[in-house]
Amino acid sequence: MIAIIDYGMGNLRSVQKGFEKVGHNAIVTSDQATIMDASHVVLPGVGAFPDCMRNLEEKGLLDIVPKVINSGRPFLGICLGLQLLFTESEEFGIHKGLDIIKGRVVKFDFSAQSLEASHLKVPHMGWNTVAVKRRPPAMEGIDEGAYFYFVHSYYVVPEDEKVVATTTAYGVEFVSSIWKDNLFATQFHPEKSQEKGLRILKNFGDIKG
Repeated sequence: MIAIIDYGMGNLRSVQKGFEKVGHNAIVTSDQATIMDASHVVLPGVGAFPDCMRNLEEKGLLDIVPKVINSGRPFLGICLGLQLLFTESEEFGIHKGLDIIKGRVVKFDFSAQSLEASHLKVPHMGWNTVAVKRRPPAMEGIDEGAYFYFVHSYYVVPEDEKVVATTTAYGVEFVSSIWKDNLFATQFHPEKSQEKGLRILKNFGDIKG
């Protein structure tokens, strides 16, 4: 059973439906015992970083994410669920994250970029390609340069480049997914990325917990 952590942020049902389409059972839950009993765990998220951290704390879920990851079970972070894993974010001031991955979450800033880049809009929204640096199990069968759906104004900057799985070009080359042991997290939305995204969800669910 795949547990999708419900902390009141994002369209969790779309993630659940994505897993169901590829034949994996998934439940949306904020119950700690249910999450800890799951074979696979997903941390999605849409919204502001400080609001998400506050919601996790209010629901008593701050400790759940590191516990799941440390247990060795397959863990998937999506969009804000990637950013929350980092040390801190500069969204609406400096806010502490879960500090599972050392690094920062920073905003796209094209003010000092070339004339071409200065016309790019923030948030970065729509389809873009990913360049594979390291291929995690969840990305088996995903072609180099495959398109995925993004919507975000901030991106992660890990201290250790060894965790980088893919990068994407949007004014700058930013980290669009990370992979460390049983942890895989994406800035893009697999559940909104049609065939390629569903392949990632299926691959993730197929990983032996």
